[in-house]
Amino acid sequence: MITSRSQFLRSSCFAAAALALVGSPFALRAADAPPAGFTALWNGKDLAGWYGWGTTDPRTFVALTPEQQAEYKKQSIEGGPLVNAKGDNHINAHWKVEGDEIVNDGKGLYLSTEKDYGDIELLVDYKMQPKGDSGIYLRGVPQVQIWDTTEGDPRGLGQDKGSGGLWNNDKGSPGKDPLVHADKPLGEWNHFRILMVGSRVSVWLNDQLVVDHAILENYFDKKKPVEQRLPILPRGPIQLQTHGSEIRWRNLFVREIGSDEADKFLASKGGEGFQSIFNGKDLDGWAGPTDVVEVEDGAMVWQEKKGGTPYWNTELSDFVARVEFKLPPGGNNGLAIRVPSSGNAAYEGMCECQVLDDNYEVNKEKVTGKPAPIDPRQAHGSAYGMVAAARGYQHPITEWNFEEVTVKGSTIKVELNGTVILDADLSKVDMENVMAHSKHPGKDRTSGFFGFAGHNDPVQFKNIFIKKL
Repeated sequence: MITSRSQFLRSSCFAAAALALVGSPFALRAADAPPAGFTALWNGKDLAGWYGWGTTDPRTFVALTPEQQAEYKKQSIEGGPLVNAKGDNHINAHWKVEGDEIVNDGKGLYLSTEKDYGDIELLVDYKMQPKGDSGIYLRGVPQVQIWDTTEGDPRGLGQDKGSGGLWNNDKGSPGKDPLVHADKPLGEWNHFRILMVGSRVSVWLNDQLVVDHAILENYFDKKKPVEQRLPILPRGPIQLQTHGSEIRWRNLFVREIGSDEADKFLASKGGEGFQSIFNGKDLDGWAGPTDVVEVEDGAMVWQEKKGGTPYWNTELSDFVARVEFKLPPGGNNGLAIRVPSSGNAAYEGMCECQVLDDNYEVNKEKVTGKPAPIDPRQAHGSAYGMVAAARGYQHPITEWNFEEVTVKGSTIKVELNGTVILDADLSKVDMENVMAHSKHPGKDRTSGFFGFAGHNDPVQFKNIFIKKL
């Protein structure tokens, strides 16, 4: 139905990936060539490959037709009514190239890459003048903060704490304020290294860690109730935001991060207290219908035309689960949350946390030749039939995904590939409006087993860890 971590750290491939991402920092000089693995974000001659954007939700741009997008980009470069009535807000009015530097006068639209990016490592040098206030938007969302920190904090905005923080995060949220003040004296060049995997961002300013694996919150949804907020887009432009005074940019280099590297990096963070519950060789410690899976190459592989819920034979109340999964086209399975030793996980357990191809409708129809529509509450990461998760954050089919699920009391939070796609309190679900008006007698369970609720499709799971809370 669409219905101990420290031990892991000793893995050699795991350690190698972590080192690749958090290796020795390096300083760049003027007009450096891209480091190995990086490409230049601009051509060093003009502003080709960039357009102008403001403080508007990037989903607004995504919603435009290709023709509307092209016309907006044209006017953002040359001027026109879509940009502003006076026609002086386009990028050629406020941005220019001088030698190996991009220069902005402190006004105008923000310089935005034509290309959209997902998981990246970004290197940027900047130099700002007094009273400057700037930043770097990631996937169109503000922002890694840059400002003149020599004025103290006259507006009470945290200016004296330094640059590099995710300033538009909610007050008190991780990453909003930098961990240390790492700015160089005003008028000198500063160097950023920014690592973004999913919605999680780490920032080094002048080789000092100022943000450590914090979620970049969706600024454009901040006024909505928490349960209605969407995560940032899975892909989007890199933007140079400026206002207040002149700022100069140089050595803009980017490296795109693949799925395997992203998974290993996410697994390297916050792993204290986890224990492995799958040895990669057999189903020792598991119960229920264990014959529905086979162990192949260190992974549980679901067997075709078999269904049931194998589970780890230890009862849990509050816990965090970490698991990597890989789906075939149209693949369908689920994480069984606080389930009893028998019965339907989706209804008699607290919930089935759906594991489903994000392009299920298209791919399933290709496989079966029949339409395969689903309810939003059947999409990947959803509390099956009750609360819908955000879609579009899976890695491509046949690649591994990293997922962390936190269960506390009546709440469940699902973080997929570094982005929170579900954060729900099941005690608040309107049971009169659940999918198909189905009863969920196990929804309020306070303990049970963790396992997998699958059938038919050869879905794979590996690196399965539990942390009891």
